[in-house]
Amino acid sequence: MTVTITAENITLCYGHRKVFDELCFNLKPGQITGLVGPNGCGKSTIIKGLSRILRTARGRINLNGRNINTISRLELARIIGVVPQIPLLPGTFTGFEVVLMGRNPHMGFFRYEGETDLKIALEAMVMTRTDHLAGRRIGELSGGEIQSIVIARVLAQQTDAILLDEPTANLDIGRQIEVLDLMRELCDRGVTIAIALHDLNLAAQYCDRIILLSGGKIIAKGRPEDVINESNIHSVYGKGGAVYDIDGKPVVVPKSARITGAV
Repeated sequence: MTVTITAENITLCYGHRKVFDELCFNLKPGQITGLVGPNGCGKSTIIKGLSRILRTARGRINLNGRNINTISRLELARIIGVVPQIPLLPGTFTGFEVVLMGRNPHMGFFRYEGETDLKIALEAMVMTRTDHLAGRRIGELSGGEIQSIVIARVLAQQTDAILLDEPTANLDIGRQIEVLDLMRELCDRGVTIAIALHDLNLAAQYCDRIILLSGGKIIAKGRPEDVINESNIHSVYGKGGAVYDIDGKPVVVPKSARITGAV
């Protein structure tokens, strides 16, 4: 199944504190949509809203035309997988046990994991190069290793949409590229993907569409080359950055830097 997620004039709040008001955007199958903006701009809040961890105060989120609030938690977990920024996991569980949790939405009540579930979980660990962590306890792992385990868990969940909140934050550059290459591969198979990213250059390289956020609203949305320009960057981040076009992709560097051959 292909999944289109549409936000229609949504308002998101924490108690009486309004974070966003009347946001409109959509996530389409076969596209990676990047949520970017300064720290505290609300990227994580949108991920929580799209996954119904945080209820909309007004407006609605539609999943293939269905109001997300009318979909059961179990069905929603079969459709949307989430990689949170700060995963809360039991420290005594092994890496494999955590990844196997991704199979829970497909098992229903009173059913144990079968051979197929075990195979899918192991394949997810191989895809994320975490199979060597299968027997290690979560409490023994680094932040980057735990993040990779959580990504493996969402792959084992086999959903048609994946929401990732700063999935590369604790990873070295090599692992960041591996994770984003994997998301690109899934996207090419028709999976709908939204990623909250801190790094504008990674967003420009991997995302088909960018939503730039600041001050509780969308500043710009569209192709990376249309959104990541000096006017928008200066408006949101200040005037310390310069934007160059390198091989058709925008690259943001400090103004003191010099890139030869850039247009």
